[in-house]
Amino acid sequence: MADWAARCAERVLPFFEKAYPKDDRPRQAIEAARTWVRTGVFKMTEIRYASLSAHAAAREAKAMPAACFAARSAGHAVGTAHVPQHAFGASCYALKALLAAGPSGSKSAQKERKWQAAHLPERLKPEFLKRVVLRKVGGKLQVRVIKDEDF
Repeated sequence: MADWAARCAERVLPFFEKAYPKDDRPRQAIEAARTWVRTGVFKMTEIRYASLSAHAAAREAKAMPAACFAARSAGHAVGTAHVPQHAFGASCYALKALLAAGPSGSKSAQKERKWQAAHLPERLKPEFLKRVVLRKVGGKLQVRVIKDEDF
């Protein structure tokens, strides 16, 4: 899940890096997730620092929603090391970044959700499709993570 979440976040990271080319906190969060996946070494202080740093970058990018959501996606990707459900947050914020990016955002988000589903292990797809939902609300496409007592 962490590798998948990192790939979801990395696919929208250009929105952040284009707007804030000198700020590498979201990229460092993705790299921390990948390091954990590759090595299996889990240091909570490093994971937490990387996640909180990416979310701080997101707060600072609030004026540019696509960049903000891309940074949040990275923060959730690394957070998957701590709580697996954060992977769905990485997916959701990646989709939000695409929706915020401009007029073709709806089509891009729908295409991205299909990519996300296609790159999950089969046993995880039903949960993903249940949890990460694109819906039209007031004529606009929105994404949300559906939570219940099992989440």
